[in-house]
Amino acid sequence: QVQLVESGGGLVQPGGSLRLSCAASGSIFSLNRMGWYRQAPGKERELVATITSGGSINYADSVKGRFTISGDIAKNTVYLQMNSLKPEDTAVYYCSKAGIFWGQGTQVTVSS
Repeated sequence: QVQLVESGGGLVQPGGSLRLSCAASGSIFSLNRMGWYRQAPGKERELVATITSGGSINYADSVKGRFTISGDIAKNTVYLQMNSLKPEDTAVYYCSKAGIFWGQGTQVTVSS
């Protein structure tokens, strides 16, 4: 059984930082991409950042320069360092393995 577990969400003031973590378990070692997605209330789920086992990284334009994805795909771990957070970053953040397996999500709220 495949499981992805996120942690690190919370409430932060505008301009603050948070670090999200994700650990995956199960027989998914052949899938070589992990990433973060988010869904704000009333909006569709959107890509935030992805990373492959070869080191290729992709960011949404809205987070470039503020967010950094890192991790070890072989060890099924991925992180998202979020700096200079804005209220519009408020959403449930989901970890994904290859866009197939998903975590339960962690809430990030940016508010003063």
